[in-house]
Amino acid sequence: MSEQLTPEFALGLRAVMLDGFKKEAKTTKRVIAAVPNEKSDYRPDPCARTAWELAWHLANTDIQFLDGIADMKFSMGKAPADKPTDIAGIMAWYERNLERGLARVELMSAEQLLTPVNFAGVFNMPAVFYLGFLNNHSIHHRGELVTYLRPMGSKVPAIYGGSYDEPFVPPVPAETAA
Repeated sequence: MSEQLTPEFALGLRAVMLDGFKKEAKTTKRVIAAVPNEKSDYRPDPCARTAWELAWHLANTDIQFLDGIADMKFSMGKAPADKPTDIAGIMAWYERNLERGLARVELMSAEQLLTPVNFAGVFNMPAVFYLGFLNNHSIHHRGELVTYLRPMGSKVPAIYGGSYDEPFVPPVPAETAA
C-alpha cells in the first residue's frame, strides 16, 4: 500500500491529522482537569478503571502513540519514571510531553511517515496512518472519562458545542458587534 502513496500525501495527511489532534488535545486537557483529585478513585463499576487510571491512560497513551510514530516502533505499556501521582501531575506531565511528542512527529520526513510500522502484530501500516488511530483512541477514552465527571460532582466542559455546564454561546458577527 505505501508504494502507492506519495510524499506529498504523507506530509498533507500529517498536517491535517496533527492540526485536528492538537485541537482535540486542548479538549482532552480540559476534561482531565475537570476530574476532582479528591474523587479520582471513583469508578462507575467494579470492572471499570478509576478516574485517575483513565486520565492517566488517556494522557500516557497519547504520548506513547506520538513517540511510537516518531520512533517508528511501538513500545506500549512501559510506565515512565516520572509517572504522576495526582490529577495536577497528569496535567503537567501531559502538557510537557505532548509538546515534545508533537514536535518529534512534525520533524519526520515523508519517507519516514510512509514507512510501515508494526503495531503488536495486529497492524502494519505507514507511520502516518497511526495518527488517525491516536486520535480515535484519545477521543474514545476521553468520552469514557466525561461520563465520570458529573457522578464525581464535577462539571462537564464543552466539547463539540456546549454542555449543560458550559452552554454554547454563538459568536457575535463582526458587523453587529459594533
